[in-house]
Parts: sequence; structure tokens; C-alpha cells
Amino acid sequence: MSHKKNPKFVEFRGGQVPLPSLLARIDELELENKRLRQERSKALKRFRKQEELKPYEAELIKLQEQLEEDNRRMIILFEGRDAAGKGGAIQRITFYMNPRHYRVVALGKPTDEQRSQWYFQKYVTQFPRGGEIAIFDRSWYNRALVEPVFQFCSEKEHQDFMQGVAGFEADLVRQGTILIKLYFSVSKEVQAQRFEVRKTNPLKQWKLSEIDLQVQERWDDFSRAKYEMLKRTHTPATPWTIIRADNKHRARLNAIKVILGSVDYKRRNSALDYSLDPNLVYSGAHELEKMTADLIGTGRLVE
Repeated sequence: MSHKKNPKFVEFRGGQVPLPSLLARIDELELENKRLRQERSKALKRFRKQEELKPYEAELIKLQEQLEEDNRRMIILFEGRDAAGKGGAIQRITFYMNPRHYRVVALGKPTDEQRSQWYFQKYVTQFPRGGEIAIFDRSWYNRALVEPVFQFCSEKEHQDFMQGVAGFEADLVRQGTILIKLYFSVSKEVQAQRFEVRKTNPLKQWKLSEIDLQVQERWDDFSRAKYEMLKRTHTPATPWTIIRADNKHRARLNAIKVILGSVDYKRRNSALDYSLDPNLVYSGAHELEKMTADLIGTGRLVE
């Protein structure tokens, strides 16, 4: 009596395996292989980006040493919309810095005591000593951007700030503080994508706040606040630098270059390219011209 092979089974390692199970397993292995290739590709891209940043991060250490030698103070402000990439940029900028000579300042909601003080007081207490860098992840410009948009301050408080901030900063610079003002600009579409990641990624959900859920609706309000801020606070002594931040890596690299260009320091690596990407980095004056042209041409402020 002959035994015919069952077409629903196949020989596998000396035994009979159901064909559907084997095909399903093959599909699983192909998907896993595809996932591993994608992960390897992402890891390789991350590695290449980190390697591109490293020579410039080494220059930041030299800059720190120069500030310490000269006993000079530096303040770097990072401003921009939520999810513009400010925090990630600060992490990369400080990754190899000497932690004894820099501080990252990210202040929370003002206390009742702080509300009764001169507005700048809580920020002044965080200012650097000689040889130190203070990096503000959002700064006193909360009163020019977030607070008026969400009505966290009165119109009088807003106007008082706008009238006084240029003089306040001019005094800082006149008395020897190096002040760098960076505005990270993100498109509405990319901001929405980053918010979606925050909603779904458990490692980033802590970044999602109640305000984040409203900022897309307040997009035009924020644009108007930014426009007013630039008009009144971009000065020759204390200029703004605008960095297009849809591409996080390019934004971080150019932010580092802006910082490196603010100080003459010893042992600068002349082999590096310190030029800024003209498609990503603009002066505050250029941004004002662009926004004004958009307002005249379309009736809206486009960012």
C-alpha cells in the first residue's frame, strides 16, 4: 500500500510541518528581517549625524576654555514654538561641554513670590558668573510669546516688557556679557507630526502639555507675537538669529556654528566649515522683511 504525501504538509528537519504554519513563519521572518534592516539603517544615520557634530562639539570645549581664561560671561537664549527642537539642540550642544562651566536654565511657572517681583528678577538670579555659559530653554521672552498668546499676562505687563527689554539687554552687552538669541522656527505641518509622536511614544509623552493641545489652533496668534517681538527686540547690539528647524540635525549643527562664531578662541580648527546654511539661518532683520512681505502679499504672517 503506497502512501501519498499530504499537500498540506511539507518535510522540514525530518518531520511533517503544516504548510500554512511554515508560510506564516516565513512571513514573520521576512518582516523581522525588514525591521532589523530599518533599525540598522536608522542607527547608521544617527551615527553619521553624531560623527558630523563631534568636531564642532570639540570646538565648543575650546570656546568654554577661552571664556574661562578671559573670565567672560555668555548667555544663550533658545526660543521658538513648542516642538521646534530647542531641548534636543541644547542636549547636543552641551553633550561634551565641561559641566562645571555651563548651566541649562528651564524655569517653571512663576511662584506667588516671583509674581510680586520685578519681572526680570528670577532670570537675573540665573545669570552666569565669569567663565560660565547660561543656556536658557525659554527665557524672559515668555512675556513676548507664550504669555500674551495664552493670556498668562495682562496687556500692560506685555507692553511694559516690550518697552524695557531692549534696554535691559543692551546693558548686559555693554557690561561684557555675550548674548546670543536663537529662535528655532518650525513649520505647522512638522510641529503637528512631532506632537503626534509625543502622543504615541511613551518615552516622549512627558513632553506633551495642555498647552501643546492648543498651540496648533493658536498658530496665527503666535506668528503675530513673533512678528511684534522681532520688530521691537531685534537690534544691532542684541540681534536675533532665526534657524529653520524642520530638520533637527541641520538645525543643531547650524546653532553650534552660530555659537562658535560669537567668540574668538584659541586653537580653532581651521579645517572645519563654519559657514552657515543660507537656506536655514537668517538674521532677525531678514525674517522681518520676509514676514512683512507675506503680510502685505497675502494678509497673513507665514512661518
